[in-house]
Amino acid sequence: MRYLFDTDHISILQRKSGEAYLRLTDRISRSNPADFALSVISFHEQCLGANTLISRAKKDSQIVVGYDLLNEILRGFAFAPVLKFDQEAANCFQRFRSQGIRIGTMDLRISSICLVNDLTLLTRNCRDFEQVPGLSLDDWTS
Repeated sequence: MRYLFDTDHISILQRKSGEAYLRLTDRISRSNPADFALSVISFHEQCLGANTLISRAKKDSQIVVGYDLLNEILRGFAFAPVLKFDQEAANCFQRFRSQGIRIGTMDLRISSICLVNDLTLLTRNCRDFEQVPGLSLDDWTS
């Protein structure tokens, strides 16, 4: 493994359209599929989004869309290893919090998983992630 997808890159792949999608899939096609991983944090973020859609639904058709999204998330996360937020990542996360790094909790958890596994994070959100010392970043959508 060499790369960890941030949730934003995963969402672009799920949409399957647009210039960012074309650039991202081109870069992915030039790499070994074994080079990529996902995080349980991104899975959590995406499931929360689908759950919100389902819980706010007013019509059966909206509920169906929400569960379709949940199925798509499940299928998408089957294509690469899903890295867990283990004790080593939790320790890394706490060190960053104690250093006063102020980015979103989920982003800092993803950063911690990335760092303890010595991976490059693929993200469009470089502005926030650049605050994390030692984190290697790249944006394959631009």
